[in-house]
Amino acid sequence: MLAAKTKDWFGMTKELLKINIGLQHPSTHGVLRLITELDGETVKSVEPVIGYLHRGMEKLAESRTYLQYLPMVDRVDYLSGFFCQEAFCSAVEKLSDIEVPERAKYIRCLLMELNRITSHLLWLGTYLMDLGASSPIFYAFREREMILRIFENLTGQRMMYNFHVFGGVKRDLSAEILDEIEKFLEIFPEKIKEYESILTDNPIFLSRTKGLGILTKNVALNYSITGANLRASGLNTDFRKQKPYLVYDKLDFEVSTETAGDCYARYLVRIAEMKQSQRIAAQCVDYLKNNSGEFKNSSVNPLAIKPQGEASSFVEAPRGLMICTVTADGSEKPYRVKWRTGSFYSVQILPELLKDRNFADIMAIFGSLDVILSEVDR
Repeated sequence: MLAAKTKDWFGMTKELLKINIGLQHPSTHGVLRLITELDGETVKSVEPVIGYLHRGMEKLAESRTYLQYLPMVDRVDYLSGFFCQEAFCSAVEKLSDIEVPERAKYIRCLLMELNRITSHLLWLGTYLMDLGASSPIFYAFREREMILRIFENLTGQRMMYNFHVFGGVKRDLSAEILDEIEKFLEIFPEKIKEYESILTDNPIFLSRTKGLGILTKNVALNYSITGANLRASGLNTDFRKQKPYLVYDKLDFEVSTETAGDCYARYLVRIAEMKQSQRIAAQCVDYLKNNSGEFKNSSVNPLAIKPQGEASSFVEAPRGLMICTVTADGSEKPYRVKWRTGSFYSVQILPELLKDRNFADIMAIFGSLDVILSEVDR
């Protein structure tokens, strides 16, 4: 359809073309609608339209007990289930003064870092498909499948794991599972080198990502961007380091940053983050193999949880800072649950990043932000 009229350099009247991009799940990483105004091939404005999932994840908590809501939290971000579980469980544990055993903390940390790798691998493969390359997704899914099989052996699920409990985790990691994880961690560094050999110096990939979609520090901070998208703009902000939770203060790892702030920098940060996740996971496996302990607080009765007050917890999730705030009134059901997720803020930055860009660059820029619409329509 035709949009508003405008004038070119010579004073001639011309009309902008207004088109919809989406709703198409494969192309817009979920049911996202972008109302786009085009001047030829140039994007003049973009309006993201959200809300098509009709999920109500926050409102649903008010009609369920804490135990009944727990299996649902994986779906806040279906690619980061262990992070969602940690955020909700940690908030309830703060409210209820529940102590989490040390071994359970290491197990949670290990599973989250493996989950971060699976999330980044899916992003890597699908992002290259956004740019027109089909082969890399088979490389990325090759290793992702190995981790998903570990998760399936441990939890019975490839997604929606429902493995955390208030005060720990549902079951301990057996020696067989730890050996399987260790084998994966041993081969994974070489696999990352394969991804880099295909992409990092690839001239086509560079032309589609370098210098494109530049997100400056100030704009990133003004829009509350967090996670890899923020660190690719030169800000060394990672809550695993700044405000350590679980056992991150006992683990040796580095925060991955870049300064360019473009699509290519966001790729480099996520590649580096997978290396660091492998490093963290290896330390967790080493601890779990050489130390014993309880995997959950056996004194906790999940049916008797009736806290009062308000508490927030956070995790450094694959798509940025994830915060869960629980308000309790002393009943068996939460009075209010509020989620803060990284993808919501990555969507609202699109009008800034896409303005005056070429139409073909829309998906290159949008895909580099790693948006999951379930986080947005929560």
